[in-house]
Amino acid sequence: MNQLSPTAVAAEPPATNDAFDRLTFLGWRGGLIAIVAALAASFFLYGYALIYWRNADMDFMVIYNALVMNDGKSQSFFDHTAYLTILSVKAWFTLLHRFGLLEAWSLSSLPPASDAGAFDAAMTSAVRAGRILVWLIATGCVLAFAALVRRIVRDWRVALIATLAFAFSGAIAVHLRILRSELVAACPVIFALMILIAYGRRASIARPLAMAGAAALCVLGLENKVQAILLVGALPLLVLPFGDARSASVPFWREARSSWPAVVLAALVALATAWAAWPLIATGFDRSLLDAALFHPLLLGRFGLYQLALLGLIGGCVIAYAVIWRVSAAETLASIAALAAGASLALLALDIEYNASNVIAVFNPLEKMLTFADASTANAANGASPSGILWLLLDGLASVFARYTFVLHSSPRPTVFLTWLIAPGIVYAWSRGEKQAAIQALMLLLAAIGIDTLGVRRGLKSEYFIFTDPLIILAGAILLDALPDLRFYKWAYPVAMVLFVLHIAIGQAEPIKYAFMRRGPEPICEWRPHYMPLLALPWCPPARS
Repeated sequence: MNQLSPTAVAAEPPATNDAFDRLTFLGWRGGLIAIVAALAASFFLYGYALIYWRNADMDFMVIYNALVMNDGKSQSFFDHTAYLTILSVKAWFTLLHRFGLLEAWSLSSLPPASDAGAFDAAMTSAVRAGRILVWLIATGCVLAFAALVRRIVRDWRVALIATLAFAFSGAIAVHLRILRSELVAACPVIFALMILIAYGRRASIARPLAMAGAAALCVLGLENKVQAILLVGALPLLVLPFGDARSASVPFWREARSSWPAVVLAALVALATAWAAWPLIATGFDRSLLDAALFHPLLLGRFGLYQLALLGLIGGCVIAYAVIWRVSAAETLASIAALAAGASLALLALDIEYNASNVIAVFNPLEKMLTFADASTANAANGASPSGILWLLLDGLASVFARYTFVLHSSPRPTVFLTWLIAPGIVYAWSRGEKQAAIQALMLLLAAIGIDTLGVRRGLKSEYFIFTDPLIILAGAILLDALPDLRFYKWAYPVAMVLFVLHIAIGQAEPIKYAFMRRGPEPICEWRPHYMPLLALPWCPPARS
């Protein structure tokens, strides 16, 4: 009988050398359960019980609008536009009220501000109900990210590590406990990107349907916050390097008898949905409404130019992807029709609680963003000299690099430490012959840097990390998946543990800071008359008649 010699046995690396195994010892399901439980613990320790006016910047604005709309009135907050967030809170409050779990579900059900004790109790219940909803949404986003990243990478352990990084990123740490518009805007677009990556790599008959779903998600994200246009604009280019031998069209899309009837059907559906959405499109570019909203054309004194350029970019990238990865002409045409149909269907969501202010913001997102820009940004955007725009971009880029160093500009963003490994990891992957993975990671990292550069004009607050943190995490996951031998390196596990500790500590710093903050609610009085005119507050002087 053959027996292994002691020398041969000793030469085999022990299982404990695999850093991935040591980091994911709970398994896929156990790891996800632990992540969800940790998120719940973080939420209830440093979020749920905070005094109701602590995160009033948008908690109040969103909840106020939900309360007002439950009284049958129209939405009055359109800054982001926060449309889907407000609708979800409105529906959540109605549901809780029907089950007898929430008395303060509408503005008329709130006690008067003169009865400070009763008002505080009612608003506390309403705000906590809203925070429960956002915790559920954030947890759902983490689980959706986990399901999609597992379809993108080959090793489930890499998928679990990426999910952990996303769940405890600075982005989720903020949005886990605050009612803001960014989470419901960014996550649909990120999920659209992940869907396109996953289905682009695996051809199937239903791939155009996946593209329709991705287009719908992008429009839904844009309907909740116009800043999502930056991520939507980057998405067509980001998808281009994500393909392989399995991306070529399946026989269904290569045979004329089956493919062309499907193309005709897709075109008819696209035309029907576009016809249904046409009134919204016409409203979105109604010049009288745009002038009344103080929107100024971004290019050549005309509205709609960059929107057409974006549509051209999307179409061009679909065709380029088809050429690079051998997608048939029939499937390409069906996919373009599916994109149009998905986007048009998502636009119809604006009719749920129709308001023209939401419509014109969604169709003119950059003009809407400029209404909140600082003076230097607005002047550069509206000026004739490109040097002003270039200077602002270079200044923003320098600020982003300073933040990514963490030393020159600290921030509650643990993903900056991932960039320290991703940048050299791209070079290493290229040198090892993993050129496609290097290009994919580089594209994702450059997109994150570009979007953050533009976000600097609004201070690049921690609430905006949700637009780019997932891109950085995806870049890291792709590199890890392409370089599996890294997990056997001597320092792999210690480095991973240091990153894990830094990620948790820095990601939770902001929530803990808010929990122990001692600032009073008086600053709310400054913006209450504009954003919450019908809601009197106990600590604010009554409005002058």
